[in-house]
Amino acid sequence: MTRRWYTPLGINLLLGIPAIVPMLMLWTLLSNWPLADMGLTTRIPNNEHDDSPNAELLFFGPMIAASAALWWIANRPLARRTQLTALRYWLLSLTGILIPTAAAITVWP
Repeated sequence: MTRRWYTPLGINLLLGIPAIVPMLMLWTLLSNWPLADMGLTTRIPNNEHDDSPNAELLFFGPMIAASAALWWIANRPLARRTQLTALRYWLLSLTGILIPTAAAITVWP
């Protein structure tokens, strides 16, 4: 059963539901600093004196790192047992974990 593509996709869809919060935290970090510095997004207006990501990295960093570690730990054994190539497996897993976040953003008022 784990040799098929739908088993890893289903597991990553389930992992993607609690990963909505870390994904949104990661988007907040990326959109406020590196993407805003490149001119692709605008920063969230806040205190002009503290324009560094240090506080956000302190609060968001451990949760994002724990979520990424849990995702990797859950997918590593499945990647070995599937018939998919490594590139296709990891792209499928990444897509599966991003689908709940994309759905949440789409239906959010």
